[in-house]
Amino acid sequence: MEQNENIDGYKIQVKNNIATLSNFISFTRALIPIPIIILHQQSGEQITGWVTGLLIYALVSDYLDGLAARKLNQITELGKVMDPLADKICAVILFVYATWLGLIPTWFLGVVVGRDLLIVIGSLRIKRMRGKVAMSTWSGKIAVNVLSLYWLAVFFNDWFEQVLLDDMTPVILVLKWLSLAILVYSTISYGRRFFKIRKGADYN
Repeated sequence: MEQNENIDGYKIQVKNNIATLSNFISFTRALIPIPIIILHQQSGEQITGWVTGLLIYALVSDYLDGLAARKLNQITELGKVMDPLADKICAVILFVYATWLGLIPTWFLGVVVGRDLLIVIGSLRIKRMRGKVAMSTWSGKIAVNVLSLYWLAVFFNDWFEQVLLDDMTPVILVLKWLSLAILVYSTISYGRRFFKIRKGADYN
């Protein structure tokens, strides 16, 4: 048994509240891909102001829910689940859509979905063993942000090539392989964390 040291490096107070602002923001982020896809299809796959606005909300909300939880002292057990789960639901749906549009290779979608399934299964195992889930890690948040940049680069490719660069291909390739590298690193980080918790390490 490992020494009972908190692997997060600090201890936070986690509440059992359900109806909080941060949880509401996370919930809406999980649902936001639905109107994005509907509006994109209704406009003939044109990127309208509404589509852009909803995408901006999806990105900003990932910071707003955490900020609200910290500033309003609303870090909850439900929020620990909803925040990363909303990230995964939002990302997977948008990556499935981008793959369907032919913007992202199928194998990359498989990596994203497979990695998220591993993390969810690990979280459920931790919940069963220890009675609570673990908070998401910084490597996970970084992975979400880099994945977002890759998705935005391919989705707004035509606009970027009209306004910023003549050819976005090199940028997209860099973001794709950078995303893959960070996904691998993040998966390893979550795996190490899982085994430490399994051996008895304390966590938030």
